[in-house]
Amino acid sequence: MITGIDDKILKKLETLGKTAGPLPGSLEFYGKLLSIQSAARLRIGTPRPGLNPEEIKERISSERRLLEFEDLSIDWSLFRDTFKEISALLSSYPQFRAEIAASVKFDATPTEKQVRAWYEGTRLPLPADSAAAEALREFMIQAALRLFLTAQAETLLGFINTELWRRGYCPVCGGSPDLAFLDKERGARWLLCSRCDAKWLFQRLECPYCGTQDQNALAYFPDDKGLYRLYVCERCRHYLKAVDLRQTGDDVLLPLERFLTLDLDIQAQKNGYMPPGQFSGGTGIMEDG
Repeated sequence: MITGIDDKILKKLETLGKTAGPLPGSLEFYGKLLSIQSAARLRIGTPRPGLNPEEIKERISSERRLLEFEDLSIDWSLFRDTFKEISALLSSYPQFRAEIAASVKFDATPTEKQVRAWYEGTRLPLPADSAAAEALREFMIQAALRLFLTAQAETLLGFINTELWRRGYCPVCGGSPDLAFLDKERGARWLLCSRCDAKWLFQRLECPYCGTQDQNALAYFPDDKGLYRLYVCERCRHYLKAVDLRQTGDDVLLPLERFLTLDLDIQAQKNGYMPPGQFSGGTGIMEDG
């Protein structure tokens, strides 16, 4: 049995498939991936915080993410099983097989050293110097680790005043945001972590990636219906997609919006803007993806 937001997303995808015809390839893939992740998530239950209140208070006050790699509660057997399932899913898509370097096998599960490197935002220790192999490996690690990160984020967010964090990186895992939303009540802008789905309040007139508040460098472009926005920064040339919840009466499923808005990614990248990197390390300094 799959519960929570994952269940809502899978039901939404099923409804879309029935009412709008076959799903686009990206949504079909996302549905299969989410099914793997959700089934694995049920096997880990609810993790303990792992940090005492004093440690949490100290890290938040010093603007550090709560979870260092040593604090992650990872069931490595479950991680490897999930990674293999994701590898099998990817291997069923020829475009992924063509992009990966021959020396990085789909059935080769990552070492703890590689997972640490991904989490800490350093270059993966791969046997081949291939950007395509590294990018795909990073995606696979993130997809397999997601169930542990989201579970721990749900546990730890209760200890954080997310309206006061106001940093460009996630207070839980240090990941960068890859989506934003404007809330219904005030139109305030909230960021969504690309790694653990934690949400936190952020300034409307500031770039979360380079920190500039220069209004001449910041802009946004709304879509025709005013539901979506594409925020861009001319200083660091990054972009951020956003959903304006004031413009919809529906229950918006934010993780699904990442895939429903892929056209915005294409539009931004065609105009020379870069997607957000997945890591900030709790320093506030973003590295270009």
